[in-house]
Amino acid sequence: MSTNVLAELAVTLEQRKSANADSSYVASLHAKGLNKILEKVGEESTETIIAAKDAALSGDKSDLIYETADLWFHTLVMLSHLDLGPDAILDELARRFDLSGLEEKANRN
Repeated sequence: MSTNVLAELAVTLEQRKSANADSSYVASLHAKGLNKILEKVGEESTETIIAAKDAALSGDKSDLIYETADLWFHTLVMLSHLDLGPDAILDELARRFDLSGLEEKANRN
């Protein structure tokens, strides 16, 4: 189910890229440009980190789930803006599946 959600969301994000910016949040982000989208990714990253710290202390992970969803969403908007979709990332993760993390890091140029 998870992959289907990503694929369906990718289709929706592509459709909304060219929508009216007054009626679509995604279209408004695209209209404001990459810097605004990156600002949102950074903001959501910070909120996710804070939610993770809070979850570690309280045991309540609901905010962490919510903020991670926001982070993933805005990351997908960023990828869409750069004409990439979640499949590119899933393919890269699949490529790394049989590599140790240390081996993968050593193979980077």
